[in-house]
Amino acid sequence: MNLDAIVIGAGAAGMMCAATAGRRGRRVLLVDHATRLGEKIRISGGGRCNFTNRHCGPEHFLSANPHFCRSALARYTPRHFLELVERHGIRWHEKKLGQLFCDGSAQQIIDMLRAECDAGGVEWCMPCGVEHVRHERGEFVVTADRRAFAAPRLVVATGGLSVPKTGASPFGYRLAEQFGLAIVPPRPGLVPLVFEPAALARYGDLAGVSIDALVSCGAGRFRENLLFTHRGLSGPAILQVSSYWTPGEAVHVDLLPGLDAAEPLGVSRRSRALPSTLLAERLPKRFAQQWCEAHEATRPLAEMSDRDVHGLAQALHDWQVRPSGTAGYAKAEVTLGGVSTDELSSKTMEARRIPGLYFVGEVVDVTGHLGGFNFQWAWASGHAAGEAL
Repeated sequence: MNLDAIVIGAGAAGMMCAATAGRRGRRVLLVDHATRLGEKIRISGGGRCNFTNRHCGPEHFLSANPHFCRSALARYTPRHFLELVERHGIRWHEKKLGQLFCDGSAQQIIDMLRAECDAGGVEWCMPCGVEHVRHERGEFVVTADRRAFAAPRLVVATGGLSVPKTGASPFGYRLAEQFGLAIVPPRPGLVPLVFEPAALARYGDLAGVSIDALVSCGAGRFRENLLFTHRGLSGPAILQVSSYWTPGEAVHVDLLPGLDAAEPLGVSRRSRALPSTLLAERLPKRFAQQWCEAHEATRPLAEMSDRDVHGLAQALHDWQVRPSGTAGYAKAEVTLGGVSTDELSSKTMEARRIPGLYFVGEVVDVTGHLGGFNFQWAWASGHAAGEAL
């Protein structure tokens, strides 16, 4: 088989890369170990695939080099992908904050990418487990299922460690290390946070309770829903801020964003009402009761000092939670870290020190916020490499 390029990984970034290169007349082989194509795409967005976000910009991504993603994102935008979706007759709708979903199912996106690859003459080797890769005489030789394939260019699109049930593995990181490339240590991102024992004992029975909150940690600050689980906290606001959280840090929660907590408490200073009763007008009743108990605010307001009332109001705007950890890769939507962007060209995704070797998608140290941003990075980085092959 006479090949121009081999792409390892038939997920979002891999298929986009292969299709782009194939459409340009390149002879491409797409290799993947999975028995089912695009499993991460299929389960995304509740089965409807949040395939991009209208408001996609560098500020929605985390990386050791926050500027690295600019080039690829500018050259392949959400509008470009939406044009592809519409060309294939896929109906879509927009939800809050610019999130775009299929009207039907995520399978439509998988079928579209497969069709684009086929239109570009891409060869498939799937399921096909890669055993090893070597570089000799200007070619990358990939041994998979006891067959050897060679090409002058190799694209690694093997994803991260999140959602292991889809077949996620550290293959891409190991391959990068094999070629001497630096890795930013991977960790779960967009992942629920786990309570430490005392907080779990206090709030563990609130699973299913949701609160509109402003949640912050480090440089991350998000106002969306917070959701209690049997182990800790989840919901969009927590998933977002989890990417900024490091062990030992506190997560800061404003339980009454946009309101002055001191106002209702102050108005009722002479009231015999309990703080939890007043707070239950704005927060779920069971949470209000348990939160007030945890903050020793169990006396009627009339019996509380001005200092106590002021402290309670402050705590409502800055409830500090110190998680014991995350729910891990099994519950994470993405993997933070990956192949260092210092090693790659931001224009082509090619390794600077290993000509012909490319890394795209989640395996790279570029991670998006919740809401379609990680898919847009997959499309943009895959397209950038596909244009360069």
